[in-house]
Amino acid sequence: MKEIPFYKPSIDQRERTLIQEVLDLEKANKVETLEKNFMNYIACGDAISTVNGTAAMHLAMSALDLKRGDKIICSVNAFPSIAEVVRHFDAEPIFVDIDKDDFNIDVNQLENVLKNNKAKKLKGAFISHVAGQSANLGTIYELAKLYDIKIVEDATGALGGTYNGKQIGSLEGDITVFRFNPQTNHSISSAGMMTTKDETLSQRARLLRNHAIVGDGWDKYGNLGYVYDVVDIGLKYDLNELNAAFAIAQLEKNNSFIERRLEIVDIYNRELASCPHVSVPVKKYDHIYSQYIIKIDKNRDNFAKELKERGIYTSLHYIPMHLLSYYKHKYSLRVNDFPKALSNYQQILSLPIYSSLSDKDVHYICDHIKEIAKNRV
Repeated sequence: MKEIPFYKPSIDQRERTLIQEVLDLEKANKVETLEKNFMNYIACGDAISTVNGTAAMHLAMSALDLKRGDKIICSVNAFPSIAEVVRHFDAEPIFVDIDKDDFNIDVNQLENVLKNNKAKKLKGAFISHVAGQSANLGTIYELAKLYDIKIVEDATGALGGTYNGKQIGSLEGDITVFRFNPQTNHSISSAGMMTTKDETLSQRARLLRNHAIVGDGWDKYGNLGYVYDVVDIGLKYDLNELNAAFAIAQLEKNNSFIERRLEIVDIYNRELASCPHVSVPVKKYDHIYSQYIIKIDKNRDNFAKELKERGIYTSLHYIPMHLLSYYKHKYSLRVNDFPKALSNYQQILSLPIYSSLSDKDVHYICDHIKEIAKNRV
């Protein structure tokens, strides 16, 4: 039986060459090269690399000096890492419902939450760009200025994404976080990036990233000088040379990855446009389709099971956080507290979409979706 994984990385000689240079102890400072290349790619001010996307999120909260009892707004429809890094400071995530079409935070609900939490230790908002489609940043930036809060953008699924044609990470957000590896577990390599135009936030993040150590500096092999001091409670989130080498190669190919995904989107949209029980994604803002999320109007779980039986693997983006045991019990949340996120969750299904996926495989997926849908009553 044919098997199509949900995601498969695209690797060629470029990754192997850069990794071999690291192993041969040649052309060092891959981390520095990655950060410089990223700043050129995004035009973001400063780029601080980390071991993964979640580390970039946690470092962002550290740079903001988040404290116990502070509040951070976030969409209820996001990966658990966002609320998780907030809770590590004993701060409180405030969940907001979503726009039913683009799956991003509902800006009207966001404004209501801001009004109700004014002057209550509200520090900022974590804004996710779900599936590579930008959130309504124009309205969000206006609200941030009006209510004097920090905006941290979650672009872990939006590397190379844009809002009104301008790169996410180069706009008005205080901090933006990215990641290079789509897999959550067992990834070949992992790397994250925190970007900011704020020099104070940048300096604090760079300090905290490696134990908050100051001193004589490090040699090219990573050895610390014999005179040093520690000036804060630091972290250990600095990226190693091997993962930086892999990330450099992936970043060089990111635009081609996006171009290929858009070609796949054209096939999906065309083939599934009139498929019964299936709705294709709604594009409201700039979209690079790091995920292709359809809706199934009848028995989504069984639909996914039938696809898997045919060798086609799918995923969910995301299970709303108010349905996850920890947050449900911690904040006494009810199933119907976020009706739009709940309704979407009951229908959404993410299909395979990555650069090495062939047109033949995409048509294979579409043919089986249409066959399964046709047999539904």
